[in-house]
Amino acid sequence: MTEYASDLLDRRAFLAATAAVGTSAVAGCSALEAGEDATTTPVDEGRARELAERFAPTLYFDSAEQWFPTDPRPYESDREGETVVDGFDALDGYTERFRAAETPPDPTVFHNVVTYDDSPLAVVQYWAYSAFDQFTTNFHWHDWEVLHVFVDTDSDEPALFVASSHSRSVPNNEFLDPDRTVPRILQELGSHSSALSVNEERDRFQRLPTGGDIADITNRVVDDVESLASIPVAYGLPRDEGSRLPYVVPELDGAPLYEHDRLPSVEPEDLVPDELTVRSFDSLSAPPTDLPERETGLVFEFEGRNDPGTDADVAYELRSTADIEHISGFTGPQLSFEFSVPEAVEDAVAGHITTTGEPWNQPRYQNPAADISDPNHRRELAERYAAIGEPAPVNAVVTAVSSLVEDGEAPDGEGVTTEDSAVESVALLESDPSAVPTFRGVAVAQGVDAGQHRLTVNGAGVEPHSESITVEDRGVTAAGVDGEIPLVTREDATKVTVDPTESETEVTDFALEDDFGGRLYDAPVEGPDAVYVHRGGAYTGEIRDSDDELGAVRVNPTDEDRIAVERPTTGKESLASFLATITEETRAEIEGLDLDGRANAVQGLVRALEATGSAAQRAARRAADGDREGADRRLVAVQSGFEQVADNLERAADGLPDPIERAVDRRLSQARKRVEQALDAEKL
Repeated sequence: MTEYASDLLDRRAFLAATAAVGTSAVAGCSALEAGEDATTTPVDEGRARELAERFAPTLYFDSAEQWFPTDPRPYESDREGETVVDGFDALDGYTERFRAAETPPDPTVFHNVVTYDDSPLAVVQYWAYSAFDQFTTNFHWHDWEVLHVFVDTDSDEPALFVASSHSRSVPNNEFLDPDRTVPRILQELGSHSSALSVNEERDRFQRLPTGGDIADITNRVVDDVESLASIPVAYGLPRDEGSRLPYVVPELDGAPLYEHDRLPSVEPEDLVPDELTVRSFDSLSAPPTDLPERETGLVFEFEGRNDPGTDADVAYELRSTADIEHISGFTGPQLSFEFSVPEAVEDAVAGHITTTGEPWNQPRYQNPAADISDPNHRRELAERYAAIGEPAPVNAVVTAVSSLVEDGEAPDGEGVTTEDSAVESVALLESDPSAVPTFRGVAVAQGVDAGQHRLTVNGAGVEPHSESITVEDRGVTAAGVDGEIPLVTREDATKVTVDPTESETEVTDFALEDDFGGRLYDAPVEGPDAVYVHRGGAYTGEIRDSDDELGAVRVNPTDEDRIAVERPTTGKESLASFLATITEETRAEIEGLDLDGRANAVQGLVRALEATGSAAQRAARRAADGDREGADRRLVAVQSGFEQVADNLERAADGLPDPIERAVDRRLSQARKRVEQALDAEKL
């Protein structure tokens, strides 16, 4: 991350990054151009009602949900001759009526039914309006969510379910050729993002098939990024999948929303409950561990259906969107994050924190196929129905977000590893500011323009990660190292900084490797750069320049909050100096052990390390003096010395504590790699 971005995100630990569809989701279509969909025609009222009632979904809500599907018309007002729904009126009025009735007021779902011209393909859209949206990456007045049921009218059977997710960047939850007629929708708490449930457990989301049961989505998987292998790419329902998901409190005019004088009916308990809320990401020293998982609350069922197996709590009315198309706007001022976020950043993601548009003015209202986010689903419908065009090529960014923790097999403070994160993060592509939440630790963004982007990932109680990425045209970019970005808890983190302007060479890239955790960071350098690491690790910083020359530096975290890589350089002197440092570090650690007099083999290991370190120091001095031949002779001696170190380590293994023996072996592997690079280096 740039130093500026690092400091900025450190101060308010804001949102996070982005990600994309796996390669398999676009495999086979990279040479395709986007096909044009046929136009649609509204279905006549009688037939539309018949189809809408046949496929009307059952809706399952979180037990903590505050805003249920309702009719916006009670909150209409006139604004300069136009009918609008004001955010203050809707939120306050809905809250007041809900409290008085002790049941959700006016439970309503709206339908819009169209058919593709000269095709048996029709689509029933179910639009659900909520008075407010509160989530971890967004909150806004009003909320419209949509479910598309693509129907083959020759058989009157569903061909595809498409349940809306958080944004156009995040793949929707989709199921091709469902066996069931009535879709079940699991609405995410606060955001109302929709997950599908087609399995036998009605109120649970199942991303992968288990036992004899099917998965709830048929989205394609990420099968060529090891850290994401076999994970279907769709948002899903994280709290239903065992993940923790912190929510944030919206502000307006510098105070929590419930304190505003235009919301007299709204109290703190009318928002997402406190036990799921963090007051700011950076107020926590570590991710929260006590956030509750999802529990099913109210179940909504179409009032005209009598299904004794549903056990619905609320019967909703089904009405045509034509009844509300006279509304010209859903209004409300831009909200703010409760923790400190620069105004420019808030403006960049204003679409997340303002309001929502009218469904009938969105392209997907007339052309529901625009909402099919899985290219293979679109391709399948294109083969069956000439009305649907072939999928367009997809540029996508994808990464798995993990936690960086101390490795139990390493000596204390000398090695880290990664593990699955128990708390979901958020992601942001700064070039296209659409903040997206992770699911099962996966961040995905589709439709990313080819070229340079900066990806930032953040979460509650962790330090942010930011890096520059290059998105290939018609391809998938796996951000991080091998598609993985590890985050560090704030209490365990220290910042490693590197400033290429301090170098005599043109530094282009910087990477960090831990002795146990391997390569953890590798990104282009675009000015002062910084990355957060775990204090319990022992790292090698790798510098690359515009001539593709390498350098290295040893980075051992201390109690300091920041470690600066001084004068980043490349070439033989840099690599030889690193070899001298890591060899001396290893010698001093072994010599400092209390080994009851130390066995001869351990003493031999210490002597071999001492001799090899001295040779590395001489190589560095020769390189600094411009003596290439002398430097290389001594580097050959260093290389031979490491072979002697390896032999002595094998003989001394029984006399060393297991963690120390493993640490020495890992450092030896690092050193062998760097001595070969030093011998190959053109620069002194």
